[in-house]
Amino acid sequence: MIGCLIGEVFALEAPTVVLNVNGVGYEVDTSLSTFCQLQKGQKVTLWTHLVVREDAQQLYGFLTQQDKTIFRTLLKVNGVGPKMALGILSTLSVEMLIHTVEHEDVNTLVKVPGVGKKTAERLMIELRDRFKALAAAPSTTNATTTQIQFDSHSAVAEAEAALQSLGYKPAEAQKLINAVKADYTEASDIIRAALKSLNK
Repeated sequence: MIGCLIGEVFALEAPTVVLNVNGVGYEVDTSLSTFCQLQKGQKVTLWTHLVVREDAQQLYGFLTQQDKTIFRTLLKVNGVGPKMALGILSTLSVEMLIHTVEHEDVNTLVKVPGVGKKTAERLMIELRDRFKALAAAPSTTNATTTQIQFDSHSAVAEAEAALQSLGYKPAEAQKLINAVKADYTEASDIIRAALKSLNK
């Protein structure tokens, strides 16, 4: 199993990145949030998940261990394959997905391409239990495991939702929020700081 790749971004063609690792180019499919943070020539570590099928072997990569853990958690849901899981993480940040599941916000999930109401309801039921299990798990040094918290990122999720309601695309909202979220704890403050950064 390829747990992670450390190398230089050689080429970018959404949603695929070619990562040069010691002269070998690995094609890795990424979520939109990861892809938007990559630049050609950048040295990065991508936390990867390998899917092996009869006709192909496909690597999926993420900038954080948490994104990888959530991706794997999504794959355990009945009817969710890699393409849908990647679509969910491309539309919603991890923080917003956790917030959506915690508050049983089916309407937000059905905005994900390919996710209908029945699938969204099934995701709600299965992810709620799986997320709680992850949150309750003891911390570990295992690179493929990470703890998640339901409440700590709710302000970030609320701020992202607010920006999207103002017309910003999910990737744009995430980028604006990520740039300022470390300095604030309240959603209103995060939103103001994000909008203010646009005028600089």
